[in-house]
Amino acid sequence: MTRRYRWVILAAGTAAQASFAAASVGLPALAPALRSEYALTLGETGVVLGAIALGMIPTLFAWGVLADRIGERAVLAIGLVLGGAALVVSGWTTGYWPLVALLALAGAFGASVNAASGRAVMGWFAEEERGLALGIRQAAIPIGGAAAAIALPLLASAGGTKLALAALGVGAIVFGAIAAVLMRDPPHRDTASHAVGPAPLRDGLMWLLAGGSSLYLTAQIAITGFVVLFLHGHRGLSTHAAAAVLALVNVLGIGARIAAGRWSDRVRARLAPLRAVGLALAVATVVAALVVDAPLAVLIPALVVSGVLGLSWNGLSFTASAERAGAARSGAALGLQQTSLAVAGALIPPAFAAVVSASSWRVAIGAAAIGPLVGVALLRRVPEARTRATARTPGMSAIPPAAR
Repeated sequence: MTRRYRWVILAAGTAAQASFAAASVGLPALAPALRSEYALTLGETGVVLGAIALGMIPTLFAWGVLADRIGERAVLAIGLVLGGAALVVSGWTTGYWPLVALLALAGAFGASVNAASGRAVMGWFAEEERGLALGIRQAAIPIGGAAAAIALPLLASAGGTKLALAALGVGAIVFGAIAAVLMRDPPHRDTASHAVGPAPLRDGLMWLLAGGSSLYLTAQIAITGFVVLFLHGHRGLSTHAAAAVLALVNVLGIGARIAAGRWSDRVRARLAPLRAVGLALAVATVVAALVVDAPLAVLIPALVVSGVLGLSWNGLSFTASAERAGAARSGAALGLQQTSLAVAGALIPPAFAAVVSASSWRVAIGAAAIGPLVGVALLRRVPEARTRATARTPGMSAIPPAAR
């Protein structure tokens, strides 16, 4: 099998991840319809929006370990098919708690795609192009979010939340099946660790990396998770116009993730760019908080800049985690990193909604900027992993002979 097939692997993994991301990060586009149909309070809406992430928490690490043991194809296919089925069924619920439970179940199963698709890319791409490859793969998340932001309000208008949730579920099932057909083991999988150290769960620096990067989510979710509700409820935009802003953030976020990955390849570092993005994200979020009542011509660009920065960093932390653990433990490392993100993703939406209810949108968005600042401080204690790409001398290839 030729090395060119790595692009097929990347495309299949990206499409599979995008199909699940449409639900996991695209659900806020459906928030006004869900709130109306289920008569939800703002706090209950925050719980619904965090339910998929809540369901992912107990299974992400387990899926990663399973991918290390049995391979990516089976893990990805089983999880996405079952997760898609749970999404379809969730559309038939009539109460708040059944909806939350089924969305959480969808998250528990669909979480398989996170570590499995990332591990597949790790195995097929050499180190000097891995930042770009994983940046493209992580761009699947804003791709799915953008598609959902455009499609979900239209589907909800045509057939209610039942049709919208069914479409999300069917998409996950279809793309999971496609990825299962296309996934292959790489011609050469390097099982040596790229960084000397303990297993991911015993590595204190891995926990700092996971925890520090997860704190970036306070700013990301403040914008991407609530911009539709904020613009619709506080500024009076239509649901479709507010969702269009979210779609724009996600579309631009696609390019931002790819660019961040390429940047990290060129500078042969993951954490320095990650810290720089964190500082920029904190500043942009403060600016967005200051202009919440400014004219839309000022407010919307501020929200877009903050939202795009909030989406740009994930591939960097993803790549840093995998490279620190080495190929043989990359599934477990990605599972740990994604578990940390899922914990934050489940806790932040209801907490943010509570702060909005108790104070104001300005206070809540401004407070969200604290997360990335603390995250940067934690990440300063984590050294760059020393990989072959950073260690080799000029003119040497990092591509193993069997994979060239």
